[in-house]
Amino acid sequence: MSDGSDVSTKAMNGAQSLVRTLAAAGVDTCFANPGTSEMHFVAALDSEPGVRPILGLFEGAVTGMADGYGRMRGFPAATLLHLGPGLANGLANLHNARRAATPVINIVGDHATYHAQYDAPLASDIAGFARPVSGWICSSVSASTVASDGARAVAASLSPPGQIATLILPADTAWNPAEGPAAPLPHPTPASVSDAAVDRGAAALRSGKRAALLMRGHVLQREGLEAAGRIAARTGVRLMCDTFAPRLSRGAGRVAVERIPYFAEQMVEFLGELEVIVLVGAKPPVSFFAYPGKPSWGLPEGCQILHLAFPHEDGVAALLALADALGAPAQGIAPAPYALPDMPNGRFNHYTVGQIIARHLPEDAVLSDEGATSGGGTVLATATAAPHDQLVLTGGAIGQGVPLATGAAVACPGRKVVCIQGDGGAMYTLQALWTQARERLDVTTVIFANRSYAILNVELARVGALNPGPKALSMLDLHNPELDFVKLAGGMGVEASRAETLEEFDAQFASAMAHTGPRLIEVVL
Repeated sequence: MSDGSDVSTKAMNGAQSLVRTLAAAGVDTCFANPGTSEMHFVAALDSEPGVRPILGLFEGAVTGMADGYGRMRGFPAATLLHLGPGLANGLANLHNARRAATPVINIVGDHATYHAQYDAPLASDIAGFARPVSGWICSSVSASTVASDGARAVAASLSPPGQIATLILPADTAWNPAEGPAAPLPHPTPASVSDAAVDRGAAALRSGKRAALLMRGHVLQREGLEAAGRIAARTGVRLMCDTFAPRLSRGAGRVAVERIPYFAEQMVEFLGELEVIVLVGAKPPVSFFAYPGKPSWGLPEGCQILHLAFPHEDGVAALLALADALGAPAQGIAPAPYALPDMPNGRFNHYTVGQIIARHLPEDAVLSDEGATSGGGTVLATATAAPHDQLVLTGGAIGQGVPLATGAAVACPGRKVVCIQGDGGAMYTLQALWTQARERLDVTTVIFANRSYAILNVELARVGALNPGPKALSMLDLHNPELDFVKLAGGMGVEASRAETLEEFDAQFASAMAHTGPRLIEVVL
């Protein structure tokens, strides 16, 4: 049995055919943390100038970068991961990407097909690891099919509203000879909504019942929001989005939407008067967790649920059709004004820090938000700041903010990216700072350092775990020793500073906004 390793006389191997197929389909970025089984793919990158490889030092950072890139471009990047353990290291941020409906192409190396029989130490059930986060999985069976498998992966990732396509690449299918790249496949397009769905929505909003539009996906960008604003001007319907909408255009000049509260009892009160809810790419709201004695279902009893557009359907076209059916005016409700807070004084906390961020946030910035308990001040203050896009923690798996910002900066090189990040979550994927330095990305990371998993202190009480003792509380505390993010960032090549007063933070953040390149500011609360 030949191992197929002699490819020196061959014009092209499977890995080269795959890389060229990806490039031809428009995939121009590969976030990677490779190993032995992926070396032929790594070498193939030299032969294709159209694909930019970006190294991440941990697979969880790699997959988070692919998520940020896909959310901002609406088009997939590839990842390159090493066998089952490498994929498993990236699963948390793939979970977040799945919840965000982000298009991602996972390329996961595997042992050569003939080597599988020996159950080598790194052998594992790669497809089993991939299945919970993937909408499409394929394991290439030979070098001659790798290119067509790659073309199918690109198309699969773009299946509306977007999904993770995982291509498993056994090493011999990468090194054996191949015929050449495959032609790109047509990109799937969202399905059209039915006239009946539009008519039902129009009738419900004409009824005079207390109603809301709950939106998710592309409709939360400018065109969809403006259509929703026209509907609100005609009917008075409330405009809402999920607590963790993957991408939201907000700030001055954008139609503002109400975000559903996080905590169960607040959500129930927020939605309590609704008689009709019209879903546009969204699901009915539920509590993030179950709590003793608290509801899991967010809507009041008897509230009518209508689907104007399912996630795989064209929500923007649906809103435009609904606006026309209602005879909505060409100009909708007034968008958010441009209004900046005054320079704060007094207490140094996440509210006053957020006001300073709002004052200096440039137009068209991207705000990656994993501030957790410390992020609310920034979200509140930036509602009327310069127009920007906000990306949030969709799946609840912390450690997303820094790599998400990194991927967004790769996707949008002309836009300033600001990451607001809790200190506990930052330590999951802080390696992304090294990638920011290596690629000279324009990302400013604001670490809210309260030396605690503060959200868990809140949750400890909410779930009814009463009278916690010193051992329990030590599990939520980040002292002893204290993390030093200035040193951590400096060790990865990122300029960093520490702010302990409003004046210090104002000067440091203003400087970061005035210059390009990666920066980190540790805000000691």
